[in-house]
Amino acid sequence: METIGFIGTGHLGYPIAANLIAAGYTVKIYNRTRDKALPLEAQGAILVNTPEETATPGGIVFSLVSDDKAVEAVATAALLQALGKDGIHVSMSTISPDTSRTLAAQHLEQGVHYVTAPIFARPEAAAAKVGTAVISGHAAAKERIKPMLSAGFAKNIFDLGEDAGSANVLKLMGNFMIAGAIEMMAEAFTLGEKNNVDPRLAYEMLTTTLFAAPIFRNYGGIILDRQFTENPSFSATLGLKDMDLVLQTGRKSHTPLPLANLVQSRLTTVIAKGLKEADWTALSGGAREDAGL
Repeated sequence: METIGFIGTGHLGYPIAANLIAAGYTVKIYNRTRDKALPLEAQGAILVNTPEETATPGGIVFSLVSDDKAVEAVATAALLQALGKDGIHVSMSTISPDTSRTLAAQHLEQGVHYVTAPIFARPEAAAAKVGTAVISGHAAAKERIKPMLSAGFAKNIFDLGEDAGSANVLKLMGNFMIAGAIEMMAEAFTLGEKNNVDPRLAYEMLTTTLFAAPIFRNYGGIILDRQFTENPSFSATLGLKDMDLVLQTGRKSHTPLPLANLVQSRLTTVIAKGLKEADWTALSGGAREDAGL
């Protein structure tokens, strides 16, 4: 089996790297905060000191970091040289489609393939390998990485073609829809509570019948419990970053996104209150506050 490089072992990266190790791959890991990756070393990972040390000539490196700048910081000339001809860099981060297109062109100049493969999964879903990957980029490179995506986290893989930015657009669409669902549920539960309907009973009815989907079931429960600062899986800071990217992509394509503007404002309020590390479902508090609850 191939030796895989893996850059970034945060909330999502950690279970994916662990799954790859358990599947029998040799995994060379770089994490900016080395201590956070130490448990993976005990599972068989090889910890290295720089991003380029994760690469083998003609091999595969996965990166899963926070934002555009972080991807650009690891996708250095040193990493591309270490990967060499027909090496593959798989970016699983949620970033701007334009950044992915720029990176793809830069990689190609060095004979390296850049594949975009952002993740739809919370950490527990990634650990259980029931997540979804959306991929775009060089056709042969995508085929080569599919078994690793399945071994790492993905129950489903959707291929969007050769444009490196396409998978990023779909990822932004999905995160926007999740954020919109959080806002919608917050407003609906608030309406029920203001009119003497038990929100938890309403949640049970709605999420097991009309809205019987994981997004409504999982996020709806978090909204009702209002435990936004306990074990957050996706921070308000990252949520705001994603909504900024949604609106940036909308402006460039002249696409009005009024709901995205509202959600962006809700997340900005959360962060202004000093809760930048709270789970992004904290945006749901805005509807309750507006209603005087």
